[in-house]
Amino acid sequence: MDSSPYKRYHVDDFDSRQHLEDYVANGPDSTFEEDSLIFPTENLLKTFTEGHFKGDVLIDLSQGSLVHHLFAACEFFKHIIVLRARDTCIMELKRWMNECTGAFDWSHVTKLHVESSDQLQDKEGKVRSALQHVVKCKLEKENMVDSIVLPPADCIISTWLLDVISKGQDDYIRYLRKFLKLLKPGGHIILIGALEMTFFKVGKDKFHAFSYDEDFARKALVGEGFIIDRCEVKKRTAVSDLTDYKSMIFIAAHKEM
Repeated sequence: MDSSPYKRYHVDDFDSRQHLEDYVANGPDSTFEEDSLIFPTENLLKTFTEGHFKGDVLIDLSQGSLVHHLFAACEFFKHIIVLRARDTCIMELKRWMNECTGAFDWSHVTKLHVESSDQLQDKEGKVRSALQHVVKCKLEKENMVDSIVLPPADCIISTWLLDVISKGQDDYIRYLRKFLKLLKPGGHIILIGALEMTFFKVGKDKFHAFSYDEDFARKALVGEGFIIDRCEVKKRTAVSDLTDYKSMIFIAAHKEM
């Protein structure tokens, strides 16, 4: 029986829109911009432009309705398949994909990828075109998407999901192995996470997070036969009581053949 006093992201009610507003929204209260948006974007662009991380299929397994990490990826992968564990997260994401009234505004992220405001619409259109499939996954099942057959991925990207679904080290490895089954031989993986985090809040709700350090994250991938191509850690700059992480981590790795 789970003795944690906190809610679980993939079990309890989760307000996906409030999560976006709290952690990645634009405006004067964008406390986490440097940590949650700029740091991942800079490292994704560096990784992709080096030319090794590219291909036909990218599978995204990330927290909530986050999409900002895919703005860089759409230039290097023909098809992006998004897997999400929550119906509310899928609905929120599709509102943006379908350009519905009231959809979350990602234009502040788009500006990180274009040189002028005239290019904003084209860039968002390219991201939407790449996001051809948004599929619900069942994280606890051995085959998370047993209702469909996914093409093997050239690359998997996961942003903050392992942090919030794992109870501890064994759980983290168990979920990581499920994710890696979606990769083709010699494929790549990108993990974006928060180090030494024990909780995060969404509105008034407090959720569990698995606290781990850089050494554990590296060893988890190496233990599964991966070679680390890039590992960057950024000390926290955000001042907020919404969450207690100490640093952000970005890891890019490929499977040893």
